[in-house]
Amino acid sequence: MRPTRSLRSYVRLAPRVVVAMLVSGMAALSCGGAANTKSGIGEPPAGSAGIPLDTAAFAPGACVAFAPTKGDRHETVFLDAGHGGIDPGGVGTTTSGETIDEANLTLPVELDAMARLRAKGFRVVVSRTRSSTVVRLRSGDESGGILTLQGSHDDVVARDVCANDAKARALVGIYFDAGSSAQNAGSLTAYDTARPFSAANLALATLVQRDVLAGMNAQGWGIPNDGVLPDTALGSFVGDPSSGGIAGEAASYDHLLLIGPAAAGYFTTPSTMPGAVIEPLYLTDPFEGSIANSRHGQSVIGRGIATAVERFLAPAHTAGGKHAKST
Repeated sequence: MRPTRSLRSYVRLAPRVVVAMLVSGMAALSCGGAANTKSGIGEPPAGSAGIPLDTAAFAPGACVAFAPTKGDRHETVFLDAGHGGIDPGGVGTTTSGETIDEANLTLPVELDAMARLRAKGFRVVVSRTRSSTVVRLRSGDESGGILTLQGSHDDVVARDVCANDAKARALVGIYFDAGSSAQNAGSLTAYDTARPFSAANLALATLVQRDVLAGMNAQGWGIPNDGVLPDTALGSFVGDPSSGGIAGEAASYDHLLLIGPAAAGYFTTPSTMPGAVIEPLYLTDPFEGSIANSRHGQSVIGRGIATAVERFLAPAHTAGGKHAKST
């Protein structure tokens, strides 16, 4: 059981560094599903062949389109599994002491949501289908086996380019959170207010936060609601704005690169459709990390994302003026 609020304080980590996005019983958890393992992660289900959009621009297995498996709504959704390859993202631990990293957990959530949306008639383009970066790495993108600041920037930019190439009607970035303490806990969804379709961003983010959180807490997990927040509260603090170069530019860019606006000299290919980024759990909270690391937990989150996207793109929702078309 989750510790009650009377026994535990839930603290939202203040604005933090999210480098790759911007510069870019307890072992089984009683939630069902076996703990996730690295073997077998990162490949779509058998029989679901996808089509790479641009093999020259993207890494093998990245930016892949999948046709609907039932019906055809003639609409495309873009899903981004955060981090990947030599970028593990945030690192946490489970209640059993297993070390887990973000990149290996966002991917199965993405693939689960993809399968659900395809079964609802959507074409789905995903940022990656395996443990890899999205961008095809070039000189200067890595050093000593890790992404440089430039590489992190290029990898997120590639996700925006993929979403635009896909002509997606909606974008959802799937990430997990990491805090400075095991007491940091909860789910949040971010949206950008500086885009011409900011109202649609908020509508999508609100649906994603509501449906994912409701799905998780229907399991009795008691995940705190950290809210739907503007991405300006979550900007990168890498580098010094006065230092110049990409570090300074990154520090001055007070948005999430995946869903934020263009910035002269720094970012010229922003996404052109409504988008939201969800961080449903903290990997540094062993209880929440164990959920993120379970097949059942990943499925619950994937189902919530798919439900939210379907609601967002529903004709009634669009007719009500709440959804702005892609620019």
